[in-house]
Amino acid sequence: MSDKTLLKTGIIGTLFMSLCCFTPFLVVLFGFVGLSAVVGYLDYVLFPALGVFVALTIYAVIRRQIRLKRNANG
Repeated sequence: MSDKTLLKTGIIGTLFMSLCCFTPFLVVLFGFVGLSAVVGYLDYVLFPALGVFVALTIYAVIRRQIRLKRNANG
């Protein structure tokens, strides 16, 4: 996977997960659809997913910096 694709995936995933974690977006959506019983378990999925996407973004940035330094040196 290219650095650009990793970075885009990480940033989009991080933004979406933070939107779902810090706003009642999914609570309203699940209530509207009729899945409000699942709302109590969202934290078990959303916070680890947010951590994974943040880690993916950091990994992509570091990988990109290493590749840019390597190309600049020779």
